[in-house]
Order: sequence, then C-alpha cells, then structure tokens
Amino acid sequence: MPTVRAQLLARADDDSPGLLVDAAAWTWAEVVRESGVRSAVIGTLLDDTQPPHVGVLLENVPEFAFLLGGAALGGQVVVGLNPTRRGEALAADVRRADVQVVVTDAAHVDLLAEVDVPVLPIDSPDWAELVAEHGGAGVPDVEVGPDDLVMLIFTSGTSGEPKAVNVTQAKIAYPGQFLSERFGLSGADVAYLSMPMFHSNAIMAGWGPALAAGATIALAPRFSASGFLPDVRRYGATYANYVGKPLTYVMATPEQPDDADNPLRLVFGNEANERDIAAFGRRFGCVVVDSYSSTENAVIVQRVPEMPPGSLGRPLDGVKVLDPETMAEVPDAVFGPDGALLNAEAATGELVNTQGAGAFAGYYKDPGAEAERMRGGMYWSGDLAYRDADGFVYFAGRTADWLRVDGENLGAAPVERILLRHPDISEAAVYAVPDESVGDQVMAALVVRTGLDPAAFGAFLAGQPDLSPKAWPRYVRLLDTLPRTATNKVLKRELAAQGPVAGDGELWARAARGTAYARA
Repeated sequence: MPTVRAQLLARADDDSPGLLVDAAAWTWAEVVRESGVRSAVIGTLLDDTQPPHVGVLLENVPEFAFLLGGAALGGQVVVGLNPTRRGEALAADVRRADVQVVVTDAAHVDLLAEVDVPVLPIDSPDWAELVAEHGGAGVPDVEVGPDDLVMLIFTSGTSGEPKAVNVTQAKIAYPGQFLSERFGLSGADVAYLSMPMFHSNAIMAGWGPALAAGATIALAPRFSASGFLPDVRRYGATYANYVGKPLTYVMATPEQPDDADNPLRLVFGNEANERDIAAFGRRFGCVVVDSYSSTENAVIVQRVPEMPPGSLGRPLDGVKVLDPETMAEVPDAVFGPDGALLNAEAATGELVNTQGAGAFAGYYKDPGAEAERMRGGMYWSGDLAYRDADGFVYFAGRTADWLRVDGENLGAAPVERILLRHPDISEAAVYAVPDESVGDQVMAALVVRTGLDPAAFGAFLAGQPDLSPKAWPRYVRLLDTLPRTATNKVLKRELAAQGPVAGDGELWARAARGTAYARA
C-alpha cells in the first residue's frame, strides 16, 4: 500500500514545476526540501510524550502545502482547522484533536483567542527565525507506514458537531494514485486547487492525485467564481477539483464567446447537480466527472455513461441500500409512467458498505460516533438513497433530511432535483418546519435568477408530473445566498431553526390544502 511519504520521496530529485502560487514557483524537489524544513520546525515545538498533532488554520498558501508535506515525511499529523468556526467551538476542535500548537497567520490569529495552546503566525518574525534555523534540515529519518495518521480532517458539520476523521498515509496516497491513473494525469498536467486544504476534497481529489502523478499544483488561496477561468488560463491548468456548488457559482458568471478557449481538460468532484455538470462541460470545453463520496470515504458511487437522469450512478461492490431498522435491503424503486417514485417510503434506505469500513479509519477519540457508523460490521453513511431495478442509486438526502408529511416519510433531495429543473432557480434547499398539528411541513429556500413570481412558481410545480402533492413546499423563502459551510454545503439546520420567516429575503406561502402561492 503506498504512502504519502514515499510519493514525496519519489519527487525529491524532480526539478519539474511542483507548486505555483501567483508569481512564485517551486520545483517538486524544492517542495520536498521545504517540507523537510517544516517537519524539523514542528518537531522542535512538540512534546514527544503527546500525540504529534499540529493545527493549521490557513487559507491555501504555500506554508499549508509545506506543513502537510512535512507531516507526511516526519510522521506528524496536520489537523485542518475550519476558519468558519469561532470562539469556543474552534477551541473545542483544537482540544478534541489533541493539538499541541496551531500554525496560522495574522488574518486568522484573532479567531484563536480562546485556544489554550501556543499559536504561531507564519508572517511573524518567530516563524521566519524557526524556518531559517532549520533551513538545512533533510528528510526526517523515521519509519512511516500506510496506517499511520497524516491528517485529522473534520466533517462539515451540516447535521451536527463536526467529527475528526482519521486520515492515514494510505487514505491519501492510494486514492491519489488511483485517480491520477484513472484520469491519465502526468507531469505535463497542472492541477488547479482552490478548494480549502483543511477539507478532504482538496487533499484527496486535488493535492493527492497531483502528487502521485508529479503534476504541477497551482494553488489559489480560496475559491473565486470570477477568478476561476482567469486562473485556469494564467496557470495553464488542465485539471481542477471541486466539492459542493462551485460549478453553479462559475456558471452564474457572465458567459463570454471565448469561454471554451482554455486549457482545462477535466474537472472532478462531487455534489454538483446534473444541469451544471452538463452545462459546465459544454461552456468550458472540458469533461466534468462527478462522483459520490464523503470525508470518511467508505461508500463510493461512480457515474457511468449509461446512467439515467437524476441517478448518482452505480455503487461499488458491497454498497447497498438498507433499511436502518431491519438492516435488510430495501425493495427496488418503482416509477410511474410520468417518472414519479411510487414507493418512496419503502424503497428509501441508507447507503451502506456491507463489506466493512472501506477506507474509513475511524474518528479520532470518538468511539460513540464510530459505533454509530459501524453497525453490524458494516459502514452506515448517514445518506438516504433508493435503487432502481438496474442497480442505479439515487440520493434522497441525509438521514436528518427525512420529512414526515401527512404520515408519510419524504426525502428532501428528490424534491430539490425537481425544483432545479426551473431555469430561474440556481440553488434549492428543502427542509422540514413543524406542522401546526403534527409532523412536518415542507419548506424550500431558493436562490433565483430573474422572472420568478408566486404564480409562475405554482404553475411550474403543477407541471411536474413526478412531484408528489405532499412534496409541494408549504413555504418558499427567496434568498440572495444560502448559508453554507466553508466547503460549500448548505446549512439546512440553520435554515430550519429560523422557521417559516422571510428574514433577509422574501417569503411565499400557500394554504394547507391549496396550490396557489402568495407573498406572506
């Protein structure tokens, strides 16, 4: 099984471009040398009797890449800290992960006021002195194996408190090698990395494949929709990764006749909608490959050419849809002639890796969360889905996305897919708000372009033959933006907690048994 350390050492004498950041450039050999220096620096700051964990609270800057490389070479562990966390919540993440020191910068140092471990800004004289002092450090002489930790990556926290996922050397190295071979990446490619490096997508779909292939990494501090295409052109990027809604955001920028005049060959990620996957590829002259996965990386579903509209694709061997109560496989989904799912409640279950944990190496010091994921020797993803007779699976939302409407269970994701058919709806989030008597009412928060009013929206819903009458939103909230995590996932629990209010947007509502919407 490969290790990140071995993949880095394979680049130790590679004088081809390894890292580009604005006008600055490092060869792969220089990246490895700088990584060795950072490992030596971190080593002087850690107590050998404690876990060798260093928190990193930075945007995508060269120091993040060097610290990650240094941890991989030296057997240390980078704990990716989320800059959207604040106060006690961020301090709790640091404590939970046994962080001994946090490396940050002046822009983020104020967020760490409640952290009770040393904080070192990379733009401080102290950091510069440490780097200079260890400038001659070579590769650490340590034994590092595939199962050794190299990172702790927190889950997004969309359905509860984030959990620290154990990320081993092999968990980065193997997918990196697999994806680089699958996509034909080589030293001639440039991988554009703008997703946050504290999250798994940037590491396993961006940094890891580029390292395995010896491709150049072009690092952007953060994702920018308007900056995406200019960056692709100036860096000569041939590959890019994404998670969440970046394709939607780029598609919302003004279209230009020369958009396809760019070097981009392939874009890989997850959680994009079908409309944007197809439109992005046409507009920018590239191939978009979207795959279902998660930070835990234990359940994988791959898109294939013959897959039906709305499907996630075909699951890998051992991935099934099980009833979480009985642990039995659910029946196949049955569709009516209009495409409506006729047995949604019976056919919807949880995506499960029935062969075991897959690439899931557990949560750090959280046996309760691990036990919730690993039940009966199988990995339970927490994602709802249904499966058609041909074996294709369809996402139905998180287990927290179940809505109980008029005595029936309803998944949020199928309703969101229907709403996104409207050309003026760019984003949709469906969630539950309490019914006046019992159960839930359906509410949708929408980001719209132009031209949508209550009457037009009602007419659009009436024209969707596969939309169950119970799935019609009782309330519709129009917003300029949806609340999101730093990895572009919608915080539905935040929307649900606000209830059926307009807030900083506009609210539409319909009568309990009606279909006509009016501004509330």
